[in-house]
Amino acid sequence: MSAATDLIKRMPEAFDADAGAGVDCTIQFNVSTPMYVVIANSTCEAREGSSPAADVTITMEDDDLVALMTGELNGMTAFMTGKLSVDGDLMLAQRMTTIFDAGKLG
Repeated sequence: MSAATDLIKRMPEAFDADAGAGVDCTIQFNVSTPMYVVIANSTCEAREGSSPAADVTITMEDDDLVALMTGELNGMTAFMTGKLSVDGDLMLAQRMTTIFDAGKLG
């Protein structure tokens, strides 16, 4: 299992239900092993594969995703340097840092 896959599987543990209140979405992660996260009713669940209806799709190399989600890589820097590709709801992608506690992913 890659570090990115492991991190995505731990995202429900880092989910901040208060910050995610009212959020109902699917976030697709296109990494070496595609996975997605479903947020609904103040809960978060990680699933393997590709979502049939993602609200936002994050495409990155595994190591870059881990660095981004643990706060070692700035999202805007990653986007501007081509390390991060975002398709769909850009505002949702930006909110990920408030919805997930990076300290619990590191």
